[in-house]
Amino acid sequence: MSTDTDVDAVADHCGTVLDTVSGAVITERETLETVLSGFLARGHVLLEDVPGTGKTLTARSLANALGLEFSRIQFTPDLLPADVTGTYVFNEKTQEFEFREGPIFGNVVLADEINRASPKTQAALLEAMAEGQVTIDGETHALPDPFFVIATQNPIEQDGTFPLPEAQVDRFVVKTSLGYPDEDGELEIIDRRAARTDRTPSVTEAVSMAPAELRQAPESVHVEKEVRKYVVRLARATREDSRVETGVSPRATQRLFEAARALAVVRGRDYVTPDHVARIAPEVLSHRLVLTPDARVDDVEKRAVVADLLDDVEVPTVTYTEQPSE
Repeated sequence: MSTDTDVDAVADHCGTVLDTVSGAVITERETLETVLSGFLARGHVLLEDVPGTGKTLTARSLANALGLEFSRIQFTPDLLPADVTGTYVFNEKTQEFEFREGPIFGNVVLADEINRASPKTQAALLEAMAEGQVTIDGETHALPDPFFVIATQNPIEQDGTFPLPEAQVDRFVVKTSLGYPDEDGELEIIDRRAARTDRTPSVTEAVSMAPAELRQAPESVHVEKEVRKYVVRLARATREDSRVETGVSPRATQRLFEAARALAVVRGRDYVTPDHVARIAPEVLSHRLVLTPDARVDDVEKRAVVADLLDDVEVPTVTYTEQPSE
């Protein structure tokens, strides 16, 4: 197959980025693929883990590997919306009010421990994540392009946290977890620390291709009609499960389609297979589900619901021969 965009070249760059980030962060490569797919899909990523598992390091390393400006916001209970978006300050020399940008004005923005801030401050990110802009005192300010948020949150059960509202959660194309490393991985963390004098490993730019080119590649990826139907059937199945009070929206269906195309690029394919859809579906759909009270009492896991749906929904058989036509 051939496409207007050189998917092989983009895939090579993605592999280099993954290799570079893996040199700093000890985690499963599939997890890093998910994060990178979120970037290629022009969405945002939510990481949920206990402190100290490498969430901040992952975000910073990815930004450096892509050659993008990195910004970090530490969310706390007393953080105000203006602390995120910026505000107007009076310049005594010019006798005029000037806009002073907040930390949201970055290419890769780490919203660290987002669920420690109040819902009002969390909401300050909604317009930014949805529209790539912020509005302050009636004035709209465009954010840098690309604009990519990696938000981290501690488990909801921890003290001092505010659950993210459904509207906020829906802005994240994928939600994933780095998890604890295995014993060999944790030993490697110690070995790497022993081999250098600084605590945090450094990552340098690893690609020569512009981020816009990387993010354009999924638009050239072909998705057969049967695979598109598979995406739709998975999304619709979430609305029919007895354990689910509110299934995913049509926006989530589109996000699953986009994330599957992005994952195909990361894995060097210019077409989407059902395996790509099934691989990324738990990360795209799980956090968007609202379970019934009975399911919550029974400690039903959202990812378990999606896993069951993946078992139940028929997987199409697709054979690729010549270049597909739309």
